[in-house]
Amino acid sequence: MAYTSWEIAEALLALEPNSIYVVSNDDIDNIEWKSEDITQPSKADIEAKIVKQKTAYDNLAYARARDVAYPSIKDFMEAYTEKEIGGDSTKWDAYVVAYNKVRTDNPKP
Repeated sequence: MAYTSWEIAEALLALEPNSIYVVSNDDIDNIEWKSEDITQPSKADIEAKIVKQKTAYDNLAYARARDVAYPSIKDFMEAYTEKEIGGDSTKWDAYVVAYNKVRTDNPKP
């Protein structure tokens, strides 16, 4: 399977945080290990870590989608203030509907 240099480097950083290495050409078989005092992780360990990290990233897709879809903080503050200080819950009710729609449209897995 093909991996990017970034994926390989992230896996190596997670496996050996204090190591120094160079990854060339997006090739897991082309790692120049510079940390003589640290044992280089095996290819299988690196691949397993990449898969684990990709799975963790993919499992949070709903959260990333929610982040961009939620109503703004400004909308929240205005709706909350009008409800609490002004006694008018019209904007608050609309905010709650919009907030809950985002959660419904982007459910947790």
